[in-house]
Amino acid sequence: MRRIVVSEFVSLDGVMEGPGPDDPYVHAGWTFAFQDPVGMKYKLDEVTAHDALLLGRVTYKGFAKAWPGRTDEIGFADKMNSMPKHVVSNTLERAGWNNSMIISGNIPAEITRLKQGRGGDILVAGSSQLVQTLLAEGLVDELRLMVFPIVLGSGKRLFGTNSDPVSLELAGSTQLQSGTLILTYRPAGS
Repeated sequence: MRRIVVSEFVSLDGVMEGPGPDDPYVHAGWTFAFQDPVGMKYKLDEVTAHDALLLGRVTYKGFAKAWPGRTDEIGFADKMNSMPKHVVSNTLERAGWNNSMIISGNIPAEITRLKQGRGGDILVAGSSQLVQTLLAEGLVDELRLMVFPIVLGSGKRLFGTNSDPVSLELAGSTQLQSGTLILTYRPAGS
């Protein structure tokens, strides 16, 4: 069975909004103060190791605006543009970015079906509402957090106000020179 791997940039206070500079968020680009070659390699290896992306509508629209037409020497842009993209939305009518498919209707059932399909692991980035749904439904197999040493005070939080707790076990940790931590969690008991 394919695994769902959620990978997020978060501040110490749990904000995930606007890690890149093109977001309308007041602190947009906050991750850029903590550039680290090991962290960049980690993200490249992570994208390369996955067969597909699973994205919420808002993140998809941002990625679809930013990535098409980009190229780079390390192959990151080529991988982002060529890999299959599954977009969770009940309102999006068209997904025009290369290899994009819309998932709608009963989202947990559709994602379960996706996990049972052929192929390798599926990477989720951004997509806070989708991540909250995946966690609540027990569909996350691994949660990777790059926790940056900054408190933003406001902004969209990764974890919402879910009424049911989700227990996780630490599966790995790495500290980067920038002070950023890469923390890997799996569902407790898995």
